Amino acid sequence: MAGGNSNYWEDLRKQARQLENELDLKLVSFSKLCTSYSSSRDGRRGDSSDTAPLLSNSTQDRMFETMSVEIEQLLAKLTGVNDKMAEYTSTPGVTSLNAALMHTLQRHRDILQDYTHEFHKTKSNFMAIREREDLLGSVRKDIETYKSGSGVNNRRTELFLKEHEHLRNSDRLIDDTISIAMATKENMTSQRGFLKSIQSRVNTLANRFPAINNLIQRINLRKRRDSLILGGVIGICTILLLLYAFH
Repeated sequence: MAGGNSNYWEDLRKQARQLENELDLKLVSFSKLCTSYSSSRDGRRGDSSDTAPLLSNSTQDRMFETMSVEIEQLLAKLTGVNDKMAEYTSTPGVTSLNAALMHTLQRHRDILQDYTHEFHKTKSNFMAIREREDLLGSVRKDIETYKSGSGVNNRRTELFLKEHEHLRNSDRLIDDTISIAMATKENMTSQRGFLKSIQSRVNTLANRFPAINNLIQRINLRKRRDSLILGGVIGICTILLLLYAFH
């Protein structure tokens, strides 16, 4: 049983060393690819867009994607082997050799960590170079387009400036209108509060002087009574006149 476990451990170590060797070669090639990509871009920076070869750039981009996938697969496999080695070190039957096994496992883990860090660093550098060069290429293309059609661009620029000025004037008019509306709202609110204050004072006076309130009510009743009497007299006189006229 111990011999079988030992063979299993040795198989895992062989797999780990084989994957580490493959990763080491892949990372060297990957680093050279990124360096050659940067050098080729620097060499073409002074060339015109008509003479700069585009096929090599696209080919390098495809190679970069392919190698990235391959290295990621190798890192995943090496991680799986390290996990199996970690499981083996926790087996009850190998506790006597646990210290030596853990030392070997830690060394393989350190190698995996170094390879992972190197891969991500190289990949990040490559992506930064490609983004920078793409941005510079786009700027150069815009400059060339501007130079080739400067008259049309100048006309468009004038139109854009005029449209921008119109928009600014519209914004100022809208701001003035909003300011007037806010001032009107504040005045109406102030007047409303003033009227409420007057109404409150009148109610207060009416409540304080109930005699005045009763006097006003009596005056109103007398006015109504006088109006009714006057209306009755006018009605009777009208009837008498009509009777006299018909007779």
